[in-house]
Amino acid sequence: MGYLLGLKEINEVLRQWNKNFVIYAPKLIPDGGAFSDTDSVHYGEVTSIEEIVFDRKSDFSFKEILLPISETLFYFTEDSVMEPATPEKQAIIFLRSCDLHAVKRLDTMYLHNGAEDHYYKRLRDRVKFILMGCKESYESCFCVDMETNRSDDYHASMDLSEEGVRIDNKNPEWDELLTANCTKQADVTPSYVTETETRVNIPKSLSLDIMKSTMWNQYDSRCIGCGRCNFVCPTCTCFTMQDVFYTDNGKTGERRRVWASCMTDGFTDVAGGGSYRKNNGQRMRFKVLHKVYDYKKRNGIHMCVGCGRCDDVCPEYISFSHCINQLENGMKEVTEHES
Repeated sequence: MGYLLGLKEINEVLRQWNKNFVIYAPKLIPDGGAFSDTDSVHYGEVTSIEEIVFDRKSDFSFKEILLPISETLFYFTEDSVMEPATPEKQAIIFLRSCDLHAVKRLDTMYLHNGAEDHYYKRLRDRVKFILMGCKESYESCFCVDMETNRSDDYHASMDLSEEGVRIDNKNPEWDELLTANCTKQADVTPSYVTETETRVNIPKSLSLDIMKSTMWNQYDSRCIGCGRCNFVCPTCTCFTMQDVFYTDNGKTGERRRVWASCMTDGFTDVAGGGSYRKNNGQRMRFKVLHKVYDYKKRNGIHMCVGCGRCDDVCPEYISFSHCINQLENGMKEVTEHES
């Protein structure tokens, strides 16, 4: 059985959760958009249900909560190394289904891709997820075709309705609090979309032969290599390292892990002055095939979850979904050229 709560009651639940958790959810940033007089929706700390944006897709993903944009791994002096303290509070993150699937991709990269990443795991182990139901998709979403439109892997789900807030709880530790504040119990199933306006088709015959296609050449001039697509993507995981030395003592400082982008200059620079994938078309090829070919070949699922944020954020109006839909013709081009 699920729970039905009024606004007053759900805010009391959030107030109680806030004692032990930092609650993160999509929230409106007035005048924070890319253009003047436009708003933006980012992940941030919330304390009430009214702050949470349910009816609009967040412009940025939740990713920086688990993978900070700039994360200090350790501090160092001439003769010692010290790790930063783990945050005192745990975290609750409100996610849509596509982003909940993205967590699985991050876990695969940081926990099951060789040795566990200590810094990711210590944050990941302290997080609980609340699924935000999706009653309808947004213009650039293609989660249905990526099979990420539905998820059961949550601690609780939350949907807004005319009756109030509908909750399906899977965390026994929250049952007592929810029972004490619910107006009534009812069957609750998280809402999810079954069709999207944007559709994608990943050809079953897709192979590395697609690298020979001329379809990538268009991005040499169209893409400006800003990396925005990587930074809003909930599954991009690349980073670089920075050693920061303090000005008052050049022998002390800290090492930071900082987000990096496969679409920007310098990402493929190597010792000796070499650099790979200098053209933006080559970078686009690498990114696309990593999302819908390489990762699946290794892990059985596509890395892309179809959230569509990369389509939304690109200043050159390059559509990742459209690029995916060009793959079939690209394969035909290569086959015809070689026959």
